[in-house]
Amino acid sequence: MLEALQSFFTAEASLWTLLAGSFVAATLVPVSSELMLFAVLRAHPDMLWAALGVATFGNTAGGMVSFGMGRLIPHRAPVPHEARLRRHGAWLLLLSWVPLAGDALCVGAGWLRMAWWRCLLAMAAGKAARYAVVALL
Repeated sequence: MLEALQSFFTAEASLWTLLAGSFVAATLVPVSSELMLFAVLRAHPDMLWAALGVATFGNTAGGMVSFGMGRLIPHRAPVPHEARLRRHGAWLLLLSWVPLAGDALCVGAGWLRMAWWRCLLAMAAGKAARYAVVALL
């Protein structure tokens, strides 16, 4: 089945699909952007850097949408893990790639009104590192 998918997508279509898939994977929708990256690299091994960049960009953009949604939540009473999130700050978002927990971290960072640019940098670094490991495998 993987080979059928590989022959179906051109290089450009593969990158667009990877972009959309990695964006959606940053939400609670259960999509495996790692499997998509693997399939793109298997079909087009010469597109390593482009695929890593597209997957990182898409997944980070999706994480920032979750961050923005968190900003829309009114900040009222403290919650149990708020102190821990504040103590570690935006750098905790290096773990934003972790399924489910990463989504909550992104929303929580927005809810706590953390600096968006620090959150963006931490998210991008964590997600890029994860995709680099996938590409090496």
